[in-house]
Amino acid sequence: MVMSSFQTIKLIEALRIVGEAEDPSLPLVRLGLVCGFTPMHFQTFLSAQFRRACKNQRTQIKAGLYGDFWGNLEKVEPSTADLVVIAMEWGDIDARLGLRGLGSWSPTSLPDILSNARVRTQYFLNVLGNLSRNIPVHLTFPTLPLPAVSFTPSWQGSPFNLELRALIASVSLQAAQVRNVKVLDHQRLDLLSPLAERFDAKAELQSGFPYKLAHAATLAEQLTHLAQPPVPKKGLITDLDDTLWNGILGEVGVQRIAWDLEHSSHMHGAYKRLLHAFAESGVLIAVASKNDPRLVAEALTRPDLILPEKSIYPVEASWGPKSEAVARILKAWNIAADSVVFVDDSAMELAEVQASHPGIESLQFPKDDPHALNDLFYHLRDRFGKASISAEDLIRSQSIRRASVLDVPAPSVGQSLGKFLEQAEAKIDFDLNREPDERALELINKTNQFNLNGRRVTEALWRSFLKQPDTFVMVVAYEDKYGPLGKIAVVAGRVQGQSIFVDNWVMSCRAFSRRIEHRTLEELMRRFKAHEIALAFEPTVRNGPLQDFLQGLLGAAPFAGCRVNSAGLGSLWAKYRAPPRSCMDDIQSRLRLCFSAVFPTLTPEKVIEADHYNVSQWDSVASVTLFATIEEEFGIEVDLQDMTKLVSFRAILNYLQSTTAV
Repeated sequence: MVMSSFQTIKLIEALRIVGEAEDPSLPLVRLGLVCGFTPMHFQTFLSAQFRRACKNQRTQIKAGLYGDFWGNLEKVEPSTADLVVIAMEWGDIDARLGLRGLGSWSPTSLPDILSNARVRTQYFLNVLGNLSRNIPVHLTFPTLPLPAVSFTPSWQGSPFNLELRALIASVSLQAAQVRNVKVLDHQRLDLLSPLAERFDAKAELQSGFPYKLAHAATLAEQLTHLAQPPVPKKGLITDLDDTLWNGILGEVGVQRIAWDLEHSSHMHGAYKRLLHAFAESGVLIAVASKNDPRLVAEALTRPDLILPEKSIYPVEASWGPKSEAVARILKAWNIAADSVVFVDDSAMELAEVQASHPGIESLQFPKDDPHALNDLFYHLRDRFGKASISAEDLIRSQSIRRASVLDVPAPSVGQSLGKFLEQAEAKIDFDLNREPDERALELINKTNQFNLNGRRVTEALWRSFLKQPDTFVMVVAYEDKYGPLGKIAVVAGRVQGQSIFVDNWVMSCRAFSRRIEHRTLEELMRRFKAHEIALAFEPTVRNGPLQDFLQGLLGAAPFAGCRVNSAGLGSLWAKYRAPPRSCMDDIQSRLRLCFSAVFPTLTPEKVIEADHYNVSQWDSVASVTLFATIEEEFGIEVDLQDMTKLVSFRAILNYLQSTTAV
């Protein structure tokens, strides 16, 4: 059985999930469902799976009219949908291929069915190309068995059936090559949902719903995978003896460890082949082995290894606990345990590592069970799989290895940013572009340590954000004399007047110690001619490096809505200063930032006019938060009696101007 990271659910559970109230404050994603059948339970399963997979959003599914696949397809527009799921079946291509259609199946009609199918599928590709320019599309081609339409017996491949399937295969390939389109892999679906258990003839005739419940549940699960895939793992740590190769190195020697059919150890070779493919696509591969380091070094130079030695870094071979070896590898990679898979043939070693690194995914290498090994390969492929391979993926391992060899220095506390970057021969590229960037979204959803708030963003939410007129996305790429790092940071937010509000800010751990984060803030201020940057900061268990950076910048622990101004930046590096402002202007500007932090929907113009009566969010809780922010910002304590009178921006401004020395 192929392992799945989602769990197929029963209808009663799907109904319970769909029936639960959703948080109205979560952003809404509109999913357009295009099909020709009555969506019924399929829509219920799809809604339930999206809720489970996308907990940071609400998903609203809108299906079209029954029996009108092509009309439903044509009606989908960016104004009505943020993403689209298309489920095409044979009857949508030609009504004569559906059980409900009573058109002729005579041998003389078959060429006409094929001709009609060619015209319809070409039209489909044309519509798909236009639709996908603005909306992500996730689709499945026919999943049900062809009806008994041909004159040949069912065990014989008729020219009609074969040509029809060849047409769908060709159209599937063309669709998969369209930008912003993902096509469901039917081999995976075949493994999970047997063909004979898919079609419900009774339900099709009674209600127009063609699927058995189990198939509807599996199809919805797989389409959700397609639209919202799990975040790929970053690294794999493997054992050696009886895992990467067959045999105990210390007992049989370098020349007698094996991974081929001749020595009944072929699956070890297949495992190495898979790891080599992973390494070539940007996955970090390391070794943790209880072994003689000298023998391991010799074994890894064997020319027939399949997994080249250069693809493995680091190699931790010693006689100490494997949990300690894993800890050293994680430190070298500078990533957290929950981004890593550990593979070993020993259940005891797996348990020891898991106890010390609870976040790691530990998988046993079933060396004596080829069926289980084949399933393991599928599982690993899904854990590390991604839609495409970026330039950053290809240089990740090289940059980590190079950094360790060259010992890339961190700038000293007193060293200026400009001097450090000059000495490192740094080249930093800042790209402001609101076109969808797969690498930008990948960084936001994979980065943990330097992450402003740990928020994950679905593709649909990301595209919806990019469509808003006041938003920006800055992607940062870096290269220095130690080598290129590629695209390593993303900042996304909104610009309002001379203030920048940052919703997402992430940076790859590979870019630490180069002070790219300082230069990024400076560039934001320069590009937008801003004086202040407000940060949607939230502490997480994992974003300690980001918290340390902000604390050093602010001189105090960061908090939600904290901001950085040009003066604060100037104390750390090259004197970037905002134009001089009067004392009164400074108080007003700081107060406006307090209001914007508590009431983020207010525009700068509306902030000045804000009062308790025209701002619906200004309730008692918001009032407490507002005055706590003001007291913290201005270093004062507002008397409770005064608070009851300060019910507008202007009243508070007058109060501060009369009582605060700046």
